[in-house]
Amino acid sequence: MSELTDLVLEDTTEKMARAVVHARSEFATVRTGRANSSLVEKMIVEAYGVEMKMQDLASFAVPEPRQLLITPHDSTTMASVEKAIRNSDLGLNPSNDGRSIRLNFPPPTAQRRRELGKLVDAMAEEAKVAIRNCRRSARREVDDLQKGADISEDELARAEKDLDKLTHQYEAEVEAARIKKVEELLEI
Repeated sequence: MSELTDLVLEDTTEKMARAVVHARSEFATVRTGRANSSLVEKMIVEAYGVEMKMQDLASFAVPEPRQLLITPHDSTTMASVEKAIRNSDLGLNPSNDGRSIRLNFPPPTAQRRRELGKLVDAMAEEAKVAIRNCRRSARREVDDLQKGADISEDELARAEKDLDKLTHQYEAEVEAARIKKVEELLEI
């Protein structure tokens, strides 16, 4: 295979891998009833007169499976962190003991679990669409190389097969992550 098609395939592999990583990080934001700092790490908190991510203002610990302990680095930001949690769509009531904030995660209802499962399915489909878009873009690049007489028909056919393999591989990774998350959601 030519160096040009190798470059296209390498670039496409990187883009598809990033789509899988993004999907996994999106799945991590879905609440399962278990305490997980990823639910609040990227939450925006207004502190020191600017908006900051909570992960820049506090440290996190999980003392129990259904409890998250948030300890602000500076006690003056405690009220801001607590306010951000109350105003979020998590539906959690923070408990402040003066040094840290505790979040207790109640187990989600069966209906809520189904809704969250649908949300995860939609996120997975978005990731698969992104992967297919990467394939489509790479396919155009390879077609252009062939039209410009930079690669032969055989190299074009090999590149197309390789693109299909990559697409199936990364779609399978997204699907495996989706199944794992849905199983996590259905656990009590």
